[in-house]
Amino acid sequence: MYVGTLSFDLLLGDVHSLKEKRSVVRPIVAELQRKFSVSAAEVGDQDLHRRARVGVSLVSGDAGFVSDVLDRCERLVAARPEVELLSVRRRLHTDED
Repeated sequence: MYVGTLSFDLLLGDVHSLKEKRSVVRPIVAELQRKFSVSAAEVGDQDLHRRARVGVSLVSGDAGFVSDVLDRCERLVAARPEVELLSVRRRLHTDED
């Protein structure tokens, strides 16, 4: 069993309130969930209106599949014009960890 995780640190563009932040972050999380069948959520920096931390996780029996899906998730977030991807933390866990 392989569990892959990504943590995105995002800088949001022209956002001036937490309400505007939600209108940017929620569609990203929803698209990740819909397109790649991953678990995704805003996991940090909830009180900052121009920063967001989004977490993604995936479980599979194939490490190559996990890596491929996480690569596609990262490309999707990096391509979004309304956010700047500051950093990505990727981890691959096995059931032997």
